[in-house]
Amino acid sequence: MIQDPPVPHGFPIERHDRYSPPAALTELRQRRPMSRMRYADGHEGWLITSYDLARKVLSNPLFSNAPAGVHPVLGGLQPTKEQKTAPPGMFLRMDPPDHTRLRRMLTGVFTVRRMNQLEPRVTEIVRHQLDQLEHHGTGADLVEHFSLPIPSLVICELLGVPYEDRASFQVDTAAIFRLDTPQDERLAHMDSIQKFLADLVDRKKAEPTDDLLSELTRNPELDRAELVGIAFLLLIAGHETTANMLGLGTLALLEHPEQLQLLRQDPDIVDSAVEELMRYLSIIHIGPLRVARADIELGGNLVKEGENVTISLASSNRDPERFDDPEELDLRRRAIGHLAFGHGVHQCLGQQLARIEMRIAWRELFTRFPKLRLAVDPSEVPLRTDMAIYGVHRLPVEW
Repeated sequence: MIQDPPVPHGFPIERHDRYSPPAALTELRQRRPMSRMRYADGHEGWLITSYDLARKVLSNPLFSNAPAGVHPVLGGLQPTKEQKTAPPGMFLRMDPPDHTRLRRMLTGVFTVRRMNQLEPRVTEIVRHQLDQLEHHGTGADLVEHFSLPIPSLVICELLGVPYEDRASFQVDTAAIFRLDTPQDERLAHMDSIQKFLADLVDRKKAEPTDDLLSELTRNPELDRAELVGIAFLLLIAGHETTANMLGLGTLALLEHPEQLQLLRQDPDIVDSAVEELMRYLSIIHIGPLRVARADIELGGNLVKEGENVTISLASSNRDPERFDDPEELDLRRRAIGHLAFGHGVHQCLGQQLARIEMRIAWRELFTRFPKLRLAVDPSEVPLRTDMAIYGVHRLPVEW
C-alpha cells in the first residue's frame, strides 16, 4: 500500500539533482499538490506544488503579499516586529491600492519598447565583459567576470548608481539572501544598503543626472523614504536574479551539449531558449508566500483567514499537466506561461530587461567562445543551496 507523503516541516530545499526541484516537492505535486505544511514557528499553513493552483493563488486578490501575518518557512527566517509592515517604497511587499500607486509610476519605464531601446548599450556592456574575460588567458570564473557584472552594470547605469560602489552592495545582498544569516545581521546589511541609497537620493535631488533615480526624485508624489525603498528594490532585484540565471543557465547548457548545439546552429531560437531556461531552472528557491485575507476555497480545501500559503515555482514549472515532458530541457519548446517571473499584479516588473540581458549575454558568450567548457567536474561546481535564490557560487570555465 502506497502511503501519502508526510506533511513537511518547513519548506523542502534539499536537491538531489542540480537542475530539478527537491524530490519531496515533486512527490507532493504528484500525490497531494495542495499540502499542509508546518512552518518553523509551528504555524500550520499550506504548500502549493502544482501549476494550476499556483496561478490561482498568485492571481487572487484575497491572498495578501504584505508582511503582516507572515510565518517563517525555515528556522532563522523569523520576521521581526519591524518587518510586520512593508518599508516605504517597497511595493513588492504591498497590496493594492498602495502597490498600484507605486508600481504605476514605474510601469512606463519598463515597457517592452523602452527596454528594447537599451539593447545596443546592453550589447556594449556584454562585449566589454567578454573582453575582460578574454584577458584572463584560457580560463576564469564566469560568475565573477561575466554573469554577475553584466546585470549589475546594467541596473547601476539605469538607476544612476555608481558602479564603483558595487562591492559594498553586492556583499550586503549576498548576506541578505543567505539562509543562515542571523536576523540581526540581515537587518544590518539591509540598513547598510538603505543608508547608501538615502545618500544617493539626496545627491540626485541636489544634482540630478540622466538616470531613473534622478527622474523619480522629480516626482512630487514620492517622499525620500519611498525613493529609497524603490531604489533598494530595483537595485537588488535588478542584478541578483539575472546574475544567477546566467550562471546556472550556462552550466545547464554546457551539460546539455545537444541543446547548446541547437542554439549555436540556429541563434534565432534564443528567445525560446531564454523562456525554457527560465522554466527549467526556476531559480526562486523558496516561495513566493501569501497570507489569506479571508476564508478561501482552493483545490477542494478551505484556506482559513490568516493562514500562510507558500508556492514552489520550481515544482509548478515542472507540472506535466501544463508542460509536456517537463523534466526535459528543450530550447525549442514554447514555454509560454511559465511562472518564473511570477504571475498576477506582482509579476516581475523588470522581466523584459532580464530577457534582453540573457538573450544578448548567451548569444555573445557562445559566439566569442565556441569551445567554452567546464574547467572542473560538474559535481565540483558549488551550488547556491544555501541561498534564497538558487544558482552557482562559482563557475570555472575554459575556452
